[in-house]
Amino acid sequence: MDASSLVDLSPASRLMLMGVLVAVLPLLWVWRRQPHATPAQRLKLLTVVTLFLTFDLVLFGAFTRLTDSGLGCPDWPGCYGAASPLGAHADISAAQAAMPSGPVTFPKAWVEMVHRYLATGVGVLITVLAAVTWQQRRRVPVSPWWPLITLVWVCVQGAFGALTVTMKLFPAIVTLHLLFGLGLLALLRAQAVQYARADLSWPVSPLPRGTVLALWGVFVLLWLQIALGGWVSTNYAVLACSEFPMCQGAWWPATDFSAGFELWRELGRDSRGSAIPFAALTAIHMAHRVMALLVLAALLWTAWRLRRAGAAMLRHQARWIAFGALWQLGTGLSNVVLDWPLLAAVAHTGGAAALVVALTGVLLSVRAAPVSAPSTGLRPSTTGRPA
Repeated sequence: MDASSLVDLSPASRLMLMGVLVAVLPLLWVWRRQPHATPAQRLKLLTVVTLFLTFDLVLFGAFTRLTDSGLGCPDWPGCYGAASPLGAHADISAAQAAMPSGPVTFPKAWVEMVHRYLATGVGVLITVLAAVTWQQRRRVPVSPWWPLITLVWVCVQGAFGALTVTMKLFPAIVTLHLLFGLGLLALLRAQAVQYARADLSWPVSPLPRGTVLALWGVFVLLWLQIALGGWVSTNYAVLACSEFPMCQGAWWPATDFSAGFELWRELGRDSRGSAIPFAALTAIHMAHRVMALLVLAALLWTAWRLRRAGAAMLRHQARWIAFGALWQLGTGLSNVVLDWPLLAAVAHTGGAAALVVALTGVLLSVRAAPVSAPSTGLRPSTTGRPA
């Protein structure tokens, strides 16, 4: 396909219809489950359902990327100008005949289009959340700005999805697409917590100010590690090391951080168009591996600190964070020593997404305790003067 046909909006209306069909089932389920509920109760349940489906979408997005299906339909938003691979049968057949193991085959086209249908369905659900929350803003205990910001966010995420295709899996774009997807999870989680706070089912626990700041620091570290993980995956740098704890028979093999972290370049190329050196891929892998040790320690500290906090909600979240940290350790090691199996790779992305959801909930469950005023050591006086 030539560059002018990479974006073809002719099937957009049919894709929107597919998105509506995907969204109808969860909308009907919410309605039937709570037929006599208030708007706030329905919106709360719909937010949780949308969060669950967005988590599934993130997993399916990882599956799409890891099966090399991201260019299964090399245009956007449809497939060779059609709303499904059925309408693009001739074009896909020609591409598959020319390159049987290439980026365009019928299985990859279906994976890519199902991902787009699911993404459109989530977009429809978020649009419904924003519209109904704004309409019912006087009767809903959550600010309408939450779903409105989420709607804008998902539109930006969709734009990055388009760029992922039109820019041919540009590593920086694909990594940003992943980060925005996980950011969408965090926004929906925050919105769900706001509803839970409104009906008093989500307690907020005071913690020392230093602990709260440390928790925010762990959250930032997690995002940095996820960005590194996305950079590893989009550059296929997992395969740079196939053993642990060593790499290429050395504790610290030859690395090229300058080339590895040159952000604006094509896949497999440096900014000058030359093939990226293997040492650059090794640098990307080793950076992610070293940061993983720091983040693992930070997450385990978080779980330990929350467990000691005393509140039942925080102890429950501590168990999830500890489990998530160990899950990431196990799936990450499996990716290295088992030559990047699909199941472990998807599970690793799922673990990162779950940790984002869990830590977002934690940060909305705590507040800095007020600092007690220091004692003066003076006794109260009945005369109004110091004793």
